[in-house]
Amino acid sequence: MHFTHGSKEEPEINLIPFIDVLLVVLIFLMLSTTYSKFTEMQLRLPVADVEAQRDYPKEVIVGVSADGRYSINKTVLPERSVEAVAEALGAAANGGKDSIVIISADASTAHQSVITVMEAARRAGLMQITFATQSAARAGR
Repeated sequence: MHFTHGSKEEPEINLIPFIDVLLVVLIFLMLSTTYSKFTEMQLRLPVADVEAQRDYPKEVIVGVSADGRYSINKTVLPERSVEAVAEALGAAANGGKDSIVIISADASTAHQSVITVMEAARRAGLMQITFATQSAARAGR
């Protein structure tokens, strides 16, 4: 008996249906995906320049120490609550809502202490807040 062998061709893998399926999946993903853009905060950071310091006529200077103590116009407050700071800010501003609150916080002050001053200023009706900075030349000393 003599058996004949079929052709010795290798079977081919047809890639066209595979590519078609991948294109359909790609189109489906492109149409069903939602692209979200994170909101960005536009910040203008203050530039510390010794020669360009401004003198505000109605300013209230709030000092915040590293351990969270507050002083308003160089008078140390006995309490650290938001209500006490708001009351002292209102008294220091003498009812003037156009006064500028200048927050001068230590570099190692906790964020919560600065937020407390900002909340107290809001409660006292003082909406203009700025931060004191130190020039790079003085910081290097």
